[in-house]
Amino acid sequence: MDLDESGVYPFASHAEFGNHLRACVERSVATLHMFDPDFSVFPLGASDVDALLRDFLRTGGHVRLAMHRTGHIERNYPRFLRLLKDYSHRIECRVTGRNLHQLTDSFCIGDEVNIVRRFHSDHMRGEAAFNMPQSAEISAERFRGIWAESLPGLHATTTGL
Repeated sequence: MDLDESGVYPFASHAEFGNHLRACVERSVATLHMFDPDFSVFPLGASDVDALLRDFLRTGGHVRLAMHRTGHIERNYPRFLRLLKDYSHRIECRVTGRNLHQLTDSFCIGDEVNIVRRFHSDHMRGEAAFNMPQSAEISAERFRGIWAESLPGLHATTTGL
């Protein structure tokens, strides 16, 4: 898939989700906004995703993650925790309050024009859309609302410093 190519791509497997997520990170320049209940299916611990995120952050990008629970990342993604420590000035993580725990979708929005979205966090079925701001618009608005209602969480160190 050419990085300039636009389109919507349905997916139904973990592998397809991971490939589209990598493409979303690779296509993004300024912002990555991600929401998932716990990020357990996001390949944040993979070495190639770590390299893509490091390149994105090194060139000035900013990452925001919102989640219900941080435990999976803390236990299973040491690479992402190192990334958070190395780029704490460019990565923000927030945790939702109980009032938002009914939210079960999952998405990554790149520059508000690219999106990889699973319709429900318990299933792999979803779609990716690239260079299509209208496809990312509703989820981007949802993310802004989730972000505003969430509190800082998942810090670079256990003390949050």
